[in-house]
Amino acid sequence: MLTDKQSIILCTVITVLFVLSGIFGILENFAIIGLLIVGLLVVIVNIVMVLTKGNED
Repeated sequence: MLTDKQSIILCTVITVLFVLSGIFGILENFAIIGLLIVGLLVVIVNIVMVLTKGNED
């Protein structure tokens, strides 16, 4: 599970990579799209895990 600081850093990195790849026109590359989607899914899974863990108490 990621800490809050790690989640914020990962979200920032994904956002910056998305913007830069869109500006430079490399967003059409499937490897870049795959990396961005995997990073986004990691953040979403982490959010779900934290929320379900908090509800079990």
